[in-house]
Amino acid sequence: MVIGIFSTWLAACSGGGEENSGQMDYEQTKKMIVDILKTDDGKKAIEEILTEEKMKQQLIMDQAIVQSTIETTLTSEKGTEFWQKRFEDPKFAETMSKSMKKENEQLLKDLLKDPEYMELMINVMKDPEFEKTIMDALKSKEYREHLQTVVTETLNLPTTQVRMQEIVLKAAEEMAKSGESGGGSGGGGSSEEGGSEEKGAGQEGGSSEEGGGSGGG
Repeated sequence: MVIGIFSTWLAACSGGGEENSGQMDYEQTKKMIVDILKTDDGKKAIEEILTEEKMKQQLIMDQAIVQSTIETTLTSEKGTEFWQKRFEDPKFAETMSKSMKKENEQLLKDLLKDPEYMELMINVMKDPEFEKTIMDALKSKEYREHLQTVVTETLNLPTTQVRMQEIVLKAAEEMAKSGESGGGSGGGGSSEEGGSEEKGAGQEGGSSEEGGGSGGG
């Protein structure tokens, strides 16, 4: 757009001297425009043009046209085929995944908050075919090997080892406490039983004495 403005301006300037110098060819015009755009005056002129309200409106309209064109191209049969081929390339797919990681994470978070999406996901998970696919994947040798690797790596982490030590020590302390409390209550029970036996023996002795006294009389 800017180049078109400069081209029109140069054509008007060259039109006045056409009788003496002849019409400028394309390459000469192009070179002159590029040289002008590189100068400070040229850059300043472009900035002034872009800050004009009329030009802003035109750019907004052009932006909408560009967006519409891109969307139409992407959703067309050729566009779909093009992107399918591109994503078959592992390097391209990896690059796209990394570049859109934040956007994809945010999209997933937004979708998880959407009731319609959650309902759709639940219906998919209830599908017997989907359940069978998941179960087959979980039973596969590749998944088990992957799970084993993940577990091994997790167990080898220093943080995991420290946490496991804490759990074992806590369990040992609780077992020791329960053992002590059990021993104390056991000892108390024995003492009570001993006291009962002694009391019973005393009562039996007293009964014998009473019986002897009655016999003597």
